[in-house]
Amino acid sequence: MRIRTVCLSVIAVGLLVRAASADPFSDLAAFPTFYTDASMKTMKPMAEFRKAWFAMPRHDRVTMTKACNDPAMMKPHAAFCANVLALGGAN
Repeated sequence: MRIRTVCLSVIAVGLLVRAASADPFSDLAAFPTFYTDASMKTMKPMAEFRKAWFAMPRHDRVTMTKACNDPAMMKPHAAFCANVLALGGAN
């Protein structure tokens, strides 16, 4: 019985972690590097955006590119995704 409880707990935690990391845009810590203002309304010029993009770890760039290719995820972040896709989804 104890092993069953432990296994179910591990599965539950795994599902919660997966659900929490499903939206790469939920972690806004990286976003200020792409915007000129604190309210994140104005994007930096493409040259500065490119520098910030390539300063991110490769894994994060791949995750963001995949999210920008999903229409549901892209819609609320259209300007950001336009720049990501303009870079060709460069990894």
